[in-house]
Parts: sequence; C-alpha cells; structure tokens
Amino acid sequence: MPVSSVTSATNTTFGDIASASSASTRKVKKALGQEDFLKLLATQFQAQDPMKPMEDTAFIAQMAQFSSLEQSTAMVKDIALLRADQTLLTANSYIGRNVTVEDAEGETVTGLVTGLDNDPTDGVTLTIDGKSYPLTSVRRIEPAGPASTDPLVDPATLPAA
Repeated sequence: MPVSSVTSATNTTFGDIASASSASTRKVKKALGQEDFLKLLATQFQAQDPMKPMEDTAFIAQMAQFSSLEQSTAMVKDIALLRADQTLLTANSYIGRNVTVEDAEGETVTGLVTGLDNDPTDGVTLTIDGKSYPLTSVRRIEPAGPASTDPLVDPATLPAA
C-alpha cells in the first residue's frame, strides 16, 4: 500500500511541475507595438521620482512618437485595404476576356474568364472553364472575340477576314 501512495504523490508532483512550466512559457515578440509603448510609458510614470518629475519636453516627445506610431498603424491598414480593392478591380477587368494562366504544374491554360472569387486567405482567383486560378498566375490577356465598335452588331455575324 505505501508504494502506491508514493507513486500517486510522485505523479501529482511531476504533473504540477509540468503545468507550472507550461504556464510560465511566453512568446517572444520581434517588434514593439502600441500596447508595449503604453506599458512602457505607464511604467515610466510609476517609477519616476515625485520630487523630480519627467520634463514636459520629454513627455511631449513621447506623446508625439505615440501619435506617429498610431498614424503609421492606421496608414498601413488603409494601404492594405486599398491594395485589396485594387486587386479586385484588376481581376474584375478580366471577366469576359481570354486569359492565359500558369497552373500549379507549370502548364499554361488559356480560356474565357467567367467569374472570380475573393477569398480572405487565398486572395482573388479567376474562374476559367470551371476551374480556379490565382490572379498572380495570369500571363496574357486578350479580347474575347472580334472587336466591334457598334454594340448592336453581333460578332458572330461578321464576315470572315
């Protein structure tokens, strides 16, 4: 009986150590962010000597840096949205055109673009003959058929050249 008591106590002890060590692991960040800056500023205020407070010029400089960081972050987000919109507009201009793309095996495929999909993870894909190809695989773009300046003329009825 005492052996089983020792075994269960040992398992509990090692289990507690394992859970404590996994709880103490932390992620290492490669860059400081907005939250990190605020934490540093708050720590600076708590640690300052009340008889020698931080100079207002230093405080103003830090606030200017924070404001600049905040504006840069917002601008990066706006540029990413602008780029996504531009990509979608570019892909939209391919609808109804013959496009040559390179498939996953490196072979070229040519066909009429009949639609597109905009997936947050895969990006914009073109639909050609029922299959999807990434917009980045486009190699050539051509008009779909004979050009006509008169919108009422059916290209199929035009005489052969």
